[in-house]
Formats: sequence, structure tokens, C-alpha cells
Amino acid sequence: MNIYDFTATDIDGNIISLQDYRDQVMVIVNTASKCGFTPQFADLQKLNDRYKDKGVKILGFPCNQFMEQEPGDSVETKTFCELNYGVEFQLFEKIDVNGKLAHPIFKYLTQNAPFEGFDMSQTTNKILDAMIKEKFPSFATGDAIRWNFTKFLIDREGNIVKRFEPAVEPMDMVSDIEACL
Repeated sequence: MNIYDFTATDIDGNIISLQDYRDQVMVIVNTASKCGFTPQFADLQKLNDRYKDKGVKILGFPCNQFMEQEPGDSVETKTFCELNYGVEFQLFEKIDVNGKLAHPIFKYLTQNAPFEGFDMSQTTNKILDAMIKEKFPSFATGDAIRWNFTKFLIDREGNIVKRFEPAVEPMDMVSDIEACL
């Protein structure tokens, strides 16, 4: 099994095969419109603008599992992202990323790109880690997605290159993205 074996429903209700992204570099990210990390949409769009002609595709998957920070329907989510952050990259319908109902793409990603820990030298990560342990203890163990804006970089052959935790800014991924081009 590889990343190209999966499909997902886009935000407009169309079934998309990840096979369509073969030979492309993908950044797959779980998103939320009402999260402290929501401003990352702007830099994800900058990455899209900078690298789309070089074969980089940003794929955003809204998720409401973390303190209900993506409460809207697909129309509300799409409108919010376009109006507030100029998002033009591919968005998908709202999904779960953890638990029994986790989307198969995220089950695959978490099984093949383990959680390597937070950089505890960053205050944001200390706060996030403590909050997750208190409010979402089942997400604080193993390889679960810890929070919104966990990012996965996939190379042109469909290999998971790296998992970036939420506090990693999209622009801090540039050197890793460029290494995949």
C-alpha cells in the first residue's frame, strides 16, 4: 500500500484519487479555521504560489477533532479560507484524523511517519503538550496527530519524507520541499 492508493472527497464533493498527484511533491496538512495556528493558511498559500509550477501540491484536510475548531460545513470552511487567507490550494471535506473514524489517508500517514516529539525549547510546544495531555490524553500517546496543522511532506515517488508538528511554520519547510524538487 502507498499514498497513491487512497481517495478523498474534496470540499466541493468530488472524489479525488491521490493517484492524480503522482510525480508531484505533496504537503498534506490537517487544518482548522478557528485554531491558534490558523494563520498558517497564509504561508501554506505562499508555498503554493511559490512552488505550484514546480510540481508542489498543498492538500488541506479540515478537521474538527481538536476543541471543535472547524465547526462549519464545507461551504463555510471554503469561504473562510478564500476570503481570509486567499487559499487556492486543494481543500477536502472535513475528516477525522484520529480514532476509529480517522480517514484512511491519515491512518496511513501516522503509521508510516511516527510522532518524534515536540521541540520543548519552544514555549508554544510546552503549552500545547500540556493542554493535549490534559484535554485529549488519547492523542498524547503513540503516533496520533497531536493537533491541527500537522504537516506531512511526500516526495515525487510517494514516500513520506518528513512529519512536521503544528508549531513548525510552513515557511520553515522550504529547504525540505526544495530537496524534493
